[in-house]
Amino acid sequence: MFRKFALSQNKLRLYFLKKLPMAFIAGLRVRELNDEKCTVSIPYKYVNQNPFRSMYFAAQSMAAELSTALLAMDKLMATRKKYSMLVVDMQASFSKKAAHRVFFTCADGNVVHQAVDKALKNAEGATFVAKTIGIDQEGNQVSEFQFTWSIKIK
Repeated sequence: MFRKFALSQNKLRLYFLKKLPMAFIAGLRVRELNDEKCTVSIPYKYVNQNPFRSMYFAAQSMAAELSTALLAMDKLMATRKKYSMLVVDMQASFSKKAAHRVFFTCADGNVVHQAVDKALKNAEGATFVAKTIGIDQEGNQVSEFQFTWSIKIK
């Protein structure tokens, strides 16, 4: 159910407009979401660029974070339990100037699902580290992010 919602561009854009207006303005799009991976894209456009004519690191961070979060949200929403998620650490490296649309793919679905299962069994919750890689539309890796998430079931 959640997966269908996340992959519906119109419904997701309305959600972004209401709950995550910067994601709406930046033009984030969910390209793929399944048990193993999630891909989110962000266009290179005026509102996402820095004065050096490349994509601003914060815009990349927003798309990268969403690619890791959606994997957990998909699994958590299926439980129908209330939960909280919080980024507790982030590491990033930038290897090339991002001057085109960038696709962030997180392929850590198994790690995320194990953490959700652990959080469901443990009142203290669980943490997991998810890596996502940003590839521009020309096939060049432009950045890599690692997010450490904390999940707690309420």
